[in-house]
Amino acid sequence: MKGTELNKQFYNYLWAYILVALSGCLGNVVDGIIVGNLISEDGVSAINLSKPINQFIFTLHLLINAGAGMLVAYALGRNDIQEARRFFTRALTFSVGLGILLAIVGGVVFPSQTARLLCSNDQILPLARDYMQILLLGNPAFILMWGLSTMVGVDGKPKLVSLAVIVDNAANLCLDIVFIQWLGWGIAGSSAATVVGHLIGIAILLSHWRKPSRLKLDGSMFTLHSSLFNIVKQGAPLAIASISLTLLLLSANTIVLNTLGRTGIFAFAVCMNLLQVYNLFLSGTCQTLQSLGAIQVGKGDIEGVQMVIRKAFRFITAAMIVTCVFVWLWPTGIVKLFGATDSAFVDEGNRALRIFALSFMPFCYIYVLMIVYKLYHHHRMALFISFALSLTVIPVLWVIAKTAPDWLWYSYLIAYLIEAALIFMLHRANHIRFNLTSCVGK
Repeated sequence: MKGTELNKQFYNYLWAYILVALSGCLGNVVDGIIVGNLISEDGVSAINLSKPINQFIFTLHLLINAGAGMLVAYALGRNDIQEARRFFTRALTFSVGLGILLAIVGGVVFPSQTARLLCSNDQILPLARDYMQILLLGNPAFILMWGLSTMVGVDGKPKLVSLAVIVDNAANLCLDIVFIQWLGWGIAGSSAATVVGHLIGIAILLSHWRKPSRLKLDGSMFTLHSSLFNIVKQGAPLAIASISLTLLLLSANTIVLNTLGRTGIFAFAVCMNLLQVYNLFLSGTCQTLQSLGAIQVGKGDIEGVQMVIRKAFRFITAAMIVTCVFVWLWPTGIVKLFGATDSAFVDEGNRALRIFALSFMPFCYIYVLMIVYKLYHHHRMALFISFALSLTVIPVLWVIAKTAPDWLWYSYLIAYLIEAALIFMLHRANHIRFNLTSCVGK
């Protein structure tokens, strides 16, 4: 009976968080498809060159809300409602404050400088600037949408999260066409549609507090407390992995643009949109593993934790296989979906897509494994993976670009295989065991 109930909870959380991930996935993929067809291939490249900003915003969310979400789940598992409220309050206050600061600095004071920092091609630069400025101005909505989704899900309402994200995405899809084509806002309309969609999603999530909730402000919103340090500490491995990915995106965009030119950066943009599809399943799996797994840790339920981990690995394996097979069968259709008409763009995209479809498989396994180390409080291994997950790729990418540019697309696959071998050796060398006893009560 217990296993049946936990199985039901797992899939309730999983599909809710997958729909949450759709908010980010469709916000990027659909933007790319519409921009590629209504504007140009360079518009798709401009969106990809803006991804380091998007990833940095997501890093802030992970640092604050993902860490706080796990701590709230631990507290709720112990039935410590007051502590859960304290973590919720700190996370909400801190994340909104950082979002507003980033909007002012990047979106108001330095929009042109930010665009030039990320784009060195004068032909793509105007498109990149227009897209990035709206993205930065609307970033508080991004952070709040992801943060409230995490907290509402942990508080036992994953279906409300699902509803919010479905409406968010529907609004984004409709407004993309309205803003870009009907109102003539160009590429800026694409990012504006995403922001407005998030605002609608936030309004739906706030309805969670129309009824009594275990999570509410604890009355000391503006008082710094050691709980803030605990939130940042808990979210640090995920945030480090994300900021490392930000550095990777920035470095990879520069290397690919300088090595393979406009056709190369377009192919890379399509591949990064493919990563969004993998991330759709990966994010849902990891957030389920964090939330439901942390609750089981709080209860001291060893069997429950192990069951959640097994289901997480099985689901991500099935999702990766299906996605990889689909890409290998229809790469041309995927490339043309993003508006490619020139044969040079199509050919380069085909070659890159099939290689990246394989490259993202070890990436997903390594990322899920990082969450497992976090659950069992092996913080050093989690931090190592956080750093290495993206930073391993940068030197490999640079060396191959200099010595064998025709093999540039294999850089990610080679780097992830190297990291997997390093994790295995460190795990064995440190005699690490996944023992829940040491985690209970932390």
